[in-house]
Amino acid sequence: MKTEAHVESIVKDLKHLGRDAEDLVKATAGDLSDKAREARSRLVSALEAARQSCSELQEKARNGARATDKLIRHNPYQTAGIAFGIGLLIGVLATIRKS
Repeated sequence: MKTEAHVESIVKDLKHLGRDAEDLVKATAGDLSDKAREARSRLVSALEAARQSCSELQEKARNGARATDKLIRHNPYQTAGIAFGIGLLIGVLATIRKS
């Protein structure tokens, strides 16, 4: 599914960003100034929060994809009818706007 692939791409990007931020934290470990320690502390906290949010987003996306797949497989005719109706509505609206 496109949505699941898109979410996976976002998660992958967030993981890369997290690794880069961790490298930055490690690189500045020798800096003992108060400002640097405070900045590192905030960055570590933000990284932990981002990891948690990323995991939750990934799980929600998977659950949503499973639920959608299940719904479509159990109701194929209703799904096709709804998709047709939405397509027809969009077509009518697009025609009205051109006039």
